Amino acid sequence: MPPSKRAGPCAGKIVLVFLLTETFALSVSQRLVSAQDIFAALREEMVRRDLIDGGIRDPRVLEAMRTVPRHEFVPPAQRRLAYYDMALPIGFGQTISGTLVVAYMTEQLDPQPDDKVLEIGTGSGYQAAVLSGLVREVYTIEIVEPLAAKAAQTLRRLGYKNVFVKAGDGYLGWPEHAPFDKIIVTCSPEDIPQPLVDQLKEGGRMVIPLGERYRQTLYLLRKTNGRMVQEALRPTLFVPMTGEAEARRTIRPDPSNPTLINGDFEEGANERREPDGWYYFRQFELRSDNSAPSGKNYAHFSNAVPGRAARALQGFPLDGRFVRRISLSFWVKGEGIRPGATPQDSAAVMITFYDSNRATVGEWSSGPLLGTFPWQKRTAVVPVPPAAREAILGIGMLGAVGSVSFDAFELAPMTRSGR
Repeated sequence: MPPSKRAGPCAGKIVLVFLLTETFALSVSQRLVSAQDIFAALREEMVRRDLIDGGIRDPRVLEAMRTVPRHEFVPPAQRRLAYYDMALPIGFGQTISGTLVVAYMTEQLDPQPDDKVLEIGTGSGYQAAVLSGLVREVYTIEIVEPLAAKAAQTLRRLGYKNVFVKAGDGYLGWPEHAPFDKIIVTCSPEDIPQPLVDQLKEGGRMVIPLGERYRQTLYLLRKTNGRMVQEALRPTLFVPMTGEAEARRTIRPDPSNPTLINGDFEEGANERREPDGWYYFRQFELRSDNSAPSGKNYAHFSNAVPGRAARALQGFPLDGRFVRRISLSFWVKGEGIRPGATPQDSAAVMITFYDSNRATVGEWSSGPLLGTFPWQKRTAVVPVPPAAREAILGIGMLGAVGSVSFDAFELAPMTRSGR
């Protein structure tokens, strides 16, 4: 029915504006719901593809990873990558850890509903958010003040009321809230900081990456009769703590002389048969026989599901101001390698270059490696982007099916330049 004449000449316009406003609000609401559904679906796929396949079994940890909106903790430019198992830059030379690392460390921490947890290295706040629904309280410290402020704001906006953030030197702990049931360290000291040992309850657990800058091992520590009993978990690579603790390292990397650790896979295999110096293994097998081009061990990857990753990684220092090109050589053998989900999927050796903020500044690939072929040596000259400050070597099956083996990696600088 048309509006009454007594309502005046603007009534129809008011009704129209009201209807248009409601329609717009509904449209916005539908778009928001749609975006939430998309992110929820991406989280579900991430849990299945990266976490369950990666060996995570604790249902509470899987549910936390399924629930926490990781895209809210990364910069807008990185959100399209939020639910892939990869570290992403968050500014100030720091990163948000990959999803499998977060889930694995959380599972090893064995969080319980009544726990008070201390986290060292807040970063984006994502790890604290994952812990929030699993424990009573989370106290988290970030040495980079702008990151601490942003993480606190994000956690507050998303309603994580039992997470408390402060800016400061995490290696000093948070004594006024000690003792803690559990401590999780998401940056890499060379040794265990004593204040953290002092602030951990008797019987408590600490998960911490220890070692050289590019040669670290993730440890589970249990406090027993005042002493820390160590259990080596697996090789890993974490961003170092900014500031004095990093400056005090006794062994420092030389970015003007890049090299690889354990390129022939002969050193330090642990109980899981994961060789020293390499990390983030997926569908990996350390094989030992007399066919290896160097020593007895070599890396073997196989994949039967198109699009699924099979990999091992190693980081190394590399400064593009000093090194213009690097030489890379390796041995490789293929068995029935064919493209997976896309024609570009293959076995490959890749180098990804990162700048001082750990943003990607270039990529090189040896591929494609397809078909069946015996052991053969490959060599390459790889240009280094001037902005590069470090790099990661990745080997394996990039979504292809079949199997590939690698051995005897060697990397060295070819040309140098001044600043």
